[in-house]
Amino acid sequence: MNAKLIYVTVPSREEAEKIATAAVTERLAACANILDGVTSIFHWDDKLCREDEAILIFKTAAIRTEELVVRIKHLHPYKCPCITVLPIEGGAPAFLQWIEQETA
Repeated sequence: MNAKLIYVTVPSREEAEKIATAAVTERLAACANILDGVTSIFHWDDKLCREDEAILIFKTAAIRTEELVVRIKHLHPYKCPCITVLPIEGGAPAFLQWIEQETA
């Protein structure tokens, strides 16, 4: 099974729940974890920014990755959202199989 993790930052827990619920309901992801209370420090428009954000971590089948990224972009409020795709190189076979079944 070829699975992926998709890492996304969003401006609030509410936004994270909205995007996560859509992705899992539409079977684009098997699961989404929300990590709340994150502080991000970055440059934007030549200014140093400090923002409170939430992180989403999606688990999905590789074949659903592109569709999930498009859906996240559509729902995301940022002009340039942080969306990164990471390979899952191993893990518990039953869990990886579950990801495949949930995103079929």
